This record gives sequence, C-alpha cells and structure tokens, in this order.
Amino acid sequence: MESPRPARDRAAPTDVLLPPGRLLMEPIVAALVADGLLAEADAERARAGARHTRAIDAIHPLVLLANLKLPAQRPLGTDLSLERLTQWLATVSGLDYLRIDPTRVDVSATAALVSQAYAQRHRILPVEVSDTHATIATSEPADVAWLPDLQRLLRREITLVVANPLDIGRYTLQFFGVTRSVRGARDSRDPDAALPSFEQLVELGRAGDVNADDHHIVHIVDWLLQYAYEQRASDIHLEPRRDVSRVRFRIDGLLHKVFELPGPVMVGVVSRVKVLGRMDLAERRRPQDGRIKTRSPGGREVEMRLSTMPTAFGEKCVLRIFDPDTAFKPLEALGFDAGEARAWDAMVQRPHGIVLVTGPTGSGKTTTLYSTLKGLATPDLNVCTVEDPIEMVSPEFNQMQVHAAIDLTFGAGVRTLLRQDPDIIMIGEIRDLDTAQMAVQASLTGHLVLSTLHTNDAPSAVTRLLDLGLPHYLIASTLNGVLAQRLVRTLCPHCKQPRAIADDEWHALLGAGRTISEGETYGPVGCLECRNTGYYGRVGLYELLPISPVLRALVRADMDLAAFSRAAVGEGLRTLRMAGAAKVAQGVTTIAEIVAVLPPQE
Repeated sequence: MESPRPARDRAAPTDVLLPPGRLLMEPIVAALVADGLLAEADAERARAGARHTRAIDAIHPLVLLANLKLPAQRPLGTDLSLERLTQWLATVSGLDYLRIDPTRVDVSATAALVSQAYAQRHRILPVEVSDTHATIATSEPADVAWLPDLQRLLRREITLVVANPLDIGRYTLQFFGVTRSVRGARDSRDPDAALPSFEQLVELGRAGDVNADDHHIVHIVDWLLQYAYEQRASDIHLEPRRDVSRVRFRIDGLLHKVFELPGPVMVGVVSRVKVLGRMDLAERRRPQDGRIKTRSPGGREVEMRLSTMPTAFGEKCVLRIFDPDTAFKPLEALGFDAGEARAWDAMVQRPHGIVLVTGPTGSGKTTTLYSTLKGLATPDLNVCTVEDPIEMVSPEFNQMQVHAAIDLTFGAGVRTLLRQDPDIIMIGEIRDLDTAQMAVQASLTGHLVLSTLHTNDAPSAVTRLLDLGLPHYLIASTLNGVLAQRLVRTLCPHCKQPRAIADDEWHALLGAGRTISEGETYGPVGCLECRNTGYYGRVGLYELLPISPVLRALVRADMDLAAFSRAAVGEGLRTLRMAGAAKVAQGVTTIAEIVAVLPPQE
C-alpha cells in the first residue's frame, strides 16, 4: 500500500550551523543563543540542568531543554517547547520539518526497510516508502554517516526530514512492535503457507484458525485500541478481504485506512475482540452485539459497543467508541446557541408529552439525549430508558436492553416501564406502530417521553408518525416538539484563514436572493494539528420545532407537509440550512460542509 505523502513545513534558511555528529547540549544551547531564541542567563540554566541530569547520553538534548520550560526571546511570552525546538532544528539543518501523522504511515511497508535496533541506534524512523523513494524522519540531522550505506542497500533515493524525538521514539516502539506481532501471529499458524483461496478464507472465517489468546494477537488489539484513542477515532472498522484485510478509523466523520493485516491474523483479531466483548466465539454465521469497558491511555473510562457481521471473507467487526466526556456534554458544548438551549430546556422540562430527536445514523442523536437526560436526572426523579443496544451505561438512569429473541421489544419495554413508576422515559427509537402507541399512552398518563426518529427534518417527524398509523389527534395532543440535527466538521482553529463568501455560495445554501452579511467567515487551510485537512472536530446543527397551537391545528390525517413546514417557519422555526448559515457566519465551519450533510433543496 502506498500511503499519502505526509504534510511538511519547509523551514526558513538560517546562518546558524551545528557541528556534524550526534547532537550535544552545549552546541545546541550556543546555537540557540546565537540565533536570538535563548537569553544567556537562561542558557546557563540549561547547562546547569544538563550537568545534573543522569544518563544524559540516553536523552535527546531537545527533550532536556523542553523539560526546563525556558522562555523564548521571540516571540516574547512563549516557551521553548519541544515542537518549537524541533522546528528550529529543522531550520538550522536546512531540512523539512515533519509532524508524524501515524494514520498516514504504511506501517508494514516502512517497518520492513530497517530493523528496530538500527532505527533506535540512529534515532530514525521510516515514514514513507515507494519503489524508488523513501522518506526517513530523524532527530539527529547532523549525524548522517549511515545514510550512504542505507541508500545503497535499499536502492532507493532517501529524503530526510526532522521530527520530534519523542514521537520518533514512541512510534518506533509501536510500529515495529505491532509489525512483529502481526508477523508472529501469521507465522505461528503456518510460516510456509501460501495465500489462502476464497473457499479457504471462508472456511477460515468459520473455524477461527488463529488463537484469540495468542500474545501477538493480544498486543495487536491493545495497540489498535490505544491508537484509536490517540487519533480521536469514534469507530474502528475491522474488515476482512480476500488478500489483505484492513483496519479503518472514523475520525471527524470520515474513514481513514490505518493498517493492513493478513487474513488469518484478522480472524484472530476479531476473535480477540469478541472475547473481550463476551460474545459467542463459536458463532460466526449470525450477527452479534457486545460491549467492552476499558480505559484510555489517559486513565478515562471508555465504553465500546461491538457489532459483528458475517461477510464473504469472514466476520466484519465495528467498535463504536463512547467517551463519557463526549456523551455527557453540556448543550452549549454540543453546538446549541443560547436561544436553542433555552427553548430545548423549556421543551424537556414539561411534566408530560413526547419530545423527538430526528436525523440519520451518526448525527449525534444519542449524545443529545444522554446529555439532556443527565441534566434531568435529579434524585427526586425516576428516569428509565429502553434501548437497542444500551449505548452508554449511566448510574443516574434505569436502563433496559431490547431483546427481540425473547419478545422484549421497544413496545413491550415501555409497557414494563409504565409499571415501574417512571417520571421520564427514553425510548431508543420509535420504529413501529406498537412502540408509537406505547409512547403516546405513556405521555397521556403523565410521563415525559424522549425518543428518536429517522427523518430528514423536524416537520417530517409529524408525517412519519402518521405513516406509522398514529391518529392525527393523538399526535396533536401529545407531541411537545421535534429537534432535527446533523453533525458537521469544524474548521481547525490553528490554521483557518479569513475567506469572503460570494453571494452565489450563500444562494446555494439558503436559496436565491438570500445571504448573510454579519460575522467573519473563514476557509480551511490545513496544518499539522488537523492532519492537513483544515478541519478539527465536529459540532451540531439544530432545527428546533416546538409544536405551537397554530401547528397543532394543522396536524391532520391528510396533512400537507409543505404547508406545515411553511407555517413552522412562520412560527419562528430556524431550519437546518439557516442554522448552518449561522455557523458559517460565526467562522465555525464552511458552506461546503453544510451542503454535504443536508438533503438537497427542493
């Protein structure tokens, strides 16, 4: 696999020179003083700190300097951080600076270029390779005696870039460690075996030929989980294929291929995940669901929901990562503005009625509901949920899992909850008439019901309930309001630049003749922090529709959705496109992102 070329920052030329060979503290400090970045008094602190540090030869001098947190002379008020020092080192060396993005590195290909001992000895790490060229990151740009020999051995042109010494050390251990584990897991099966045929792969997927408890497999899974946490992934996709299986992460809503595994090794990895999720290891013909509770490298408790699916080449597995810090955010952190937050709070503070959250899969509906329930769940209220599956286990709620095999459906679950003296009921999804009828019954008997629907916008929720078979008068009397939502990528705060938006772009979003002139708009650029995409993180767009008396009167069996939508706008509804335009005017995102997640205008 050929990976995308990593993003590099070209350094500006400088007159400061470093002596050839391994970097030492004294020449580095002298060069920083000569370049005007370090004051002489602080240079003495650096020399004194180096003299009192044990095993100084094993620690890179830039790491020692960064740990001292010395003030920089320019710009004033900043510190000489490790990343700043690494960029400076690239400048004085005349090389490109690279912030290593592990999702853009073909780990198996780059780890095959040199041995781990060789990489550690010279403080280098291959980050990109093709048939004729290799890019190698180094933290010792003046120590290149190894370069000619390696270039002849590899028969490739080698380009050096300067990278953070801690990143080089960390990724050297990770990349070579996981590659060694993949090789060990593959060879433990049969070191001389040829690639299996299609029929053999299918049979292998059924048999589970690789031991899920093999220490190589355990290491691969542990590395994948840690890797996903570090990269802010929301989902891990383990996808078997005919020749080479692949691992992909969903980051900020987009899938990125991060690793490739031999087919038999992927079988072992999926089996290991199923063991962790307490799923039936022997059952490979039917889909299964499971759950893992673990901790991130930072010590935070993280839950993962597992789902397996049989495919032609074995079991595909998806791990959805639920970070409690994300699932229970305040409304403002989710993207609600002050007016939307007040209107939503007023809607869910009512003692009874139905409140719906709509949108496609992956639009953040569950996060909105959990955050709302977290705020509602006081000690004097009984908050109960029926879900399929339980997304996040919370001690504040009484949560029940749907089990269709034993006829515990959403409708049956709500019937049970009504006998549990609830105050607030959350239904994972209204999918059928039985569930809708039970939601109506619960609201009519004095309970607040929160649930989700799959519709494109808020007004469509009413017609969806009519399509399910609910009488229009029950909808009109029980529905408090509807919230439609989407998730859009937000511009990277580190690199976004002001950008004027033409009137025709506003027209494409809002319709002919409509623009927004307030606020300062920005466009994506791309930097090291956002992996050169220009976007970092996501935020919600919300279309909040309280059911006013005017709108209740329009809910009929033969309701005209277009007329209902126009009346809703007349009652103050801000559509998803209007909400998106406001986010663009605030400099949060771009029109292209809004248009990408919203249905086309009719």
